[in-house]
Amino acid sequence: MAASLLARFSRFAFVALAAAGLAGCGVNAIPTAEEAAKARWADVQNQYQRRADLIPNLVATVKGYAKQEQDTLTKVTEARAKATSIQISAADVTDPDKIAAYQAAQGQLSQGLGRLLASVEAYPDLKSNQNFLALQSQLEGTENRIAVARRDYNEAVQAYNTTIRTFPAIIAAKVVYGAKPMVPFAATTPGADTAPAVSFDGPAAPAAAPAANDNAAAPASKAATN
Repeated sequence: MAASLLARFSRFAFVALAAAGLAGCGVNAIPTAEEAAKARWADVQNQYQRRADLIPNLVATVKGYAKQEQDTLTKVTEARAKATSIQISAADVTDPDKIAAYQAAQGQLSQGLGRLLASVEAYPDLKSNQNFLALQSQLEGTENRIAVARRDYNEAVQAYNTTIRTFPAIIAAKVVYGAKPMVPFAATTPGADTAPAVSFDGPAAPAAAPAANDNAAAPASKAATN
């Protein structure tokens, strides 16, 4: 009996020590950080989709007042189609090429929107249209949300990448998970990290120089308007 109890206690102690050792090596911390980063990536995609959903109404409204801007409207529509055709799953956030393609497509759409909104200055009737004003407000709120979502994603990626590269979690990262660094969101085209100007009080200000990442471009507060 005593030998049996001793054997059971020994097995329990071994399991407990093994679990503690694995936990100390980041077995729990790594998937926790990974899931947090993937959730933030989903937020980025959701906000870009929200922007894409606003564009057809925006284009239709502008077309009704500014038919001569057809070339700009066409380019925005084409850029939207390309941006929405590129889908990145949470499993792809370690692939630099896929992230770069997604960023570039969204950056091109941002530039197209910027040109479209700048052209509106020549149409006072459009600027006072209630439907257009509502779309303007929604677009402004969405651009703010995009900036916040990208900042939060980059922070989560930084936390995950730091975890898998530092001791003792690096042991579990290599031996247990084969973890790869995730790719942060960074501007790939001029002005891609700057929200299109949506103020109609006067000429749009020149776009700021591209930042190294979105931390500088994001608003100080996560409370986005609209």
